[in-house]
Amino acid sequence: MSIAIVREYFRELNMEDKVLEFDVSSATVQLAAIALGTEEARIAKTMSFKKDDGCILVVTAGDVKIDNAKYKHTFGLKAKMLTAEEVIELIGHAIGGVCPFAVKEGVKGIYIDESVKRFETIFPACGSSNSAIELTPEELFKYSKADSWVDVCKLKEA
Repeated sequence: MSIAIVREYFRELNMEDKVLEFDVSSATVQLAAIALGTEEARIAKTMSFKKDDGCILVVTAGDVKIDNAKYKHTFGLKAKMLTAEEVIELIGHAIGGVCPFAVKEGVKGIYIDESVKRFETIFPACGSSNSAIELTPEELFKYSKADSWVDVCKLKEA
């Protein structure tokens, strides 16, 4: 079970007590915001994209989407998301619980989008479709072992 792996990861950092589990689904930005009683923008979504024989993860604020031109400029390739099967195989967490913590070796890079810096704290998932952890953007960067900050998003159109 993926959340068990993430819990163990945070246990080793003496932070297991910060992992939240809900009786309801938090599998989408909207559901996570409801479960946490916060705005959708503060939900940190982890998106997975193909890269060579593996993938990269980009963590963004919940109210943005990938800007294809910025993505291509930053990573040198077109943004192509993984299939549900590839997500499990390469990352180790299923869609709805994908997070940048305790990932498999198929992940070739973890990047945090600047969009999360607008908030004091944000809520990424913890490996299951009913979990989250509250972290500052700096903690998210540190505990995800991110490669770098990137600017590859734009606000969703209303």
